[in-house]
Amino acid sequence: MSTQPPSPAPSGQSPQQPKLLDRLRLTCRARHMSRGTEDAYFSWSKQYILFHGKRHPETMAEAEVNAFLSHLAVSRHVAASTQNQALAALLFLYQHVLNKPLDRLDGVVRAMRPKRLPVVLNREEVITLLAALTGISRLIGTLLYGTGMRVIEALQLRVKDIDFVANEIKVLFGKGFKDRCVPLPLTIKDDLSKHLARVRRQHQNDLARGLGRVPLPFALNRKYVNMDRDWGWQWVFPATSHYTDSETGVQHRHHLHDSVIQKAFRLATISAGITKHATPHTMRHSFATHLIEDGADIRSVQELLGHNSVETTMIYTHVLNKGGRGVTSPADRLAGRLKPG
Repeated sequence: MSTQPPSPAPSGQSPQQPKLLDRLRLTCRARHMSRGTEDAYFSWSKQYILFHGKRHPETMAEAEVNAFLSHLAVSRHVAASTQNQALAALLFLYQHVLNKPLDRLDGVVRAMRPKRLPVVLNREEVITLLAALTGISRLIGTLLYGTGMRVIEALQLRVKDIDFVANEIKVLFGKGFKDRCVPLPLTIKDDLSKHLARVRRQHQNDLARGLGRVPLPFALNRKYVNMDRDWGWQWVFPATSHYTDSETGVQHRHHLHDSVIQKAFRLATISAGITKHATPHTMRHSFATHLIEDGADIRSVQELLGHNSVETTMIYTHVLNKGGRGVTSPADRLAGRLKPG
C-alpha cells in the first residue's frame, strides 16, 4: 500500500516551525559555533525551561532569567564560570533565536570566583609525567607542553595545519574563533612524522573501503565535492572508529576524544607519583610559566596562548612569585639557634 506525500500547507498558512530547542541548534550551526558550545547552550536552555515549569521563554524575560541564575549560585553552588556559561546561553537564546534581546539583568546573586593560581609542574615533574605516558598520549602530552595549546585545539588539528618546513603549527578556529601560530617542537618532529605516516596508511585503507571522510567546517564539502576525503583535511589524531552523521547519513572518522587523553593523564599522574592535580591543561600552564622563567616577553607568551588580554597571561608571573621563592622564611633565620627536641 503506497503512502501519499504530506499535503502542502493551506494557502496563506506558514509551514510548521521547528521547536524552540531545535531552532537553537540550527542558529548555533548557522553561526559555525563548536559542537561543545551548541550542546552547552542547548542544555542550559532546557534547564531554564524546566526550572520554570516548562513555560515557554517567549512568556518570560529578565525576572525569570535572574531567578534561574540566582538559583544556580545559591542552591546548586555552581562555579562562577558555570554561571557565566548559563548566562551566555540565555542571552544567545533571547537575542538570536527569539529576537527579544534582554535588558539589563539586575539583582542576580553571582557565584563567587575563587582566586586560585593555576597548577604548574616543574621541569622534572614534566619529564616524569611524559615518561609515564605512552603512545599517542605521550605524543599529545609533549605537543601540549611544547606549544601551549589547549587539548581540544591539539585534537582538532588537521594534517594541513602542520608545517614541517617552517617548524610551526597553525591553530585555526581556536577559542573565540581566533587563529594563531605556535612553534612545532623539534623534539617530537620525527615522532610526529612517523605518526602521520601511519595515519595516512589508515586513511588510504579507509578510502579503499569507500570511507575516509571527515566533517568540514563551514559546509565546505557542499562547495568542494570530495574535499572531505583529501589527505590535508584529515585529523592528525583520528579516532579508532567511525560514526554515522545523523543528519547526512555519511560515515565519518572523528578526532580522538578528549576523555581518552584525560584518562591517560590521570593514570600517568598516579604512576609517576605526582601529587599535584595534573591534567592535560596543566601542560599549557607549565608551558607559559617555563617560558617566562626563561625570560620570554609577556606579550609573546600572550600571543602564543591566544589570550585576549595580557592581564590573563600575567597570572603566570604570580605563579613565579608565589610561596617562599622570593623571601627567606623567618624560621630559617633561627637555624643553629634552636635547642634539640
